[in-house]
Amino acid sequence: MRKFVGFGLAAVLAFSLTACGGGSSTDATTAAPAADNETAADNKDSEASAPAAEGGSFKLGVIGPLTGPAAAYGIAVQNGVDLAVKEINAAGGVNGATLEMNSQDDEHDPEKSVNAYNTLKDWNMQMLVGAVTSKPCIAVAAETANDNLFQITPSGSAVECAAPENVFRVCFADPAQGTASAQYIGDHKLGTKIAIIYDSSTEYSSGIREAFVAEAANHGLEIVADEAFTADTNTDFSVQLDKAKDAGAELVFLPIYYQEASVILKQASDKEFAPVFFGVDGMDGILSVKNFDTSLAEGVMLLTPFSATEEGSKAFTEAYVAAYGIEPNQFAADAYDAVYAIKAAAEKAGITPEMDASAICDAMKGAMTEISIDGLTGEGMTWDAAGETGKAPKAVKIVNGVYEMQ
Repeated sequence: MRKFVGFGLAAVLAFSLTACGGGSSTDATTAAPAADNETAADNKDSEASAPAAEGGSFKLGVIGPLTGPAAAYGIAVQNGVDLAVKEINAAGGVNGATLEMNSQDDEHDPEKSVNAYNTLKDWNMQMLVGAVTSKPCIAVAAETANDNLFQITPSGSAVECAAPENVFRVCFADPAQGTASAQYIGDHKLGTKIAIIYDSSTEYSSGIREAFVAEAANHGLEIVADEAFTADTNTDFSVQLDKAKDAGAELVFLPIYYQEASVILKQASDKEFAPVFFGVDGMDGILSVKNFDTSLAEGVMLLTPFSATEEGSKAFTEAYVAAYGIEPNQFAADAYDAVYAIKAAAEKAGITPEMDASAICDAMKGAMTEISIDGLTGEGMTWDAAGETGKAPKAVKIVNGVYEMQ
């Protein structure tokens, strides 16, 4: 990380290697991170004692999908939080206190996300990172608002996720992604005839699509096909692709998740339809889809604030790979930045672990609007009272199987 990388990540890397050799203690109460769903599910409830500290410890909860179809996001967030927590603890903690982490699986389900929240409340959680996906995040935000508990979501991008005044987010809201995508496509002249394929059954996809359509005309973009699918019809995109191809689309905008995107790319290839494909942050993870031919993603572009291969991410990526055996994605970076935002705001507010969750929340809400951090996902990151972050949007292009920041 530009500001925080250095001693901290070196210390974490050393810790990770020591732990593999049989070390008996960890810096945080944490579910053991995993690279697969089964291992994550087995370990999500485990808690290792944090070392005693003069300043006590803050209890930091994490909620996200560790199993199921969205597990790549939740595991990445869990790992990103875990790495940041260990790094911060190794460097002296927050206001002299350590961070304890407890990660719970919500399986990308709102009801289970609320159950996970209640489990963390029973653990006496004081601050929350999560939820990871939008519908669960909206459900949990209603609970944290009622309890006045500080919440920061790395990736809950639906507008409603950050509606309560106690909730902040690291990612852009859906409308901002849609607007920024139209601006980027127009400014970089990637195409003028645009087709859209989106999931009308999710707030995430529908929200991005709506903002994109509203902004497209301002940049000379003509929407020649606007085709929806739902969670019940997300395996066959023949009709949508045929309409895009017949309309002469030069670029297909995909405000969707990576699983469906991988199917679309395969079916487009079968149809010998090769426009520019442009996605958003939900497409991050497409290169890790099981049995997916990654050559089909060559040239695909997506709006994302993080690339594991850029120079400023090198130390983080090396430490992450050493600890978890997999390359980090944007969700891991968002989560890592979320913990550093908590650290900066906590130090600004002067909170202590002896304070109850509501008092911590009151102090954090004001402090979040007064901090600025240089993170993996943006330099000079700030937050306003509405919980939205201020940072410049970025795009990557997949070249030879890796992301290249544009």
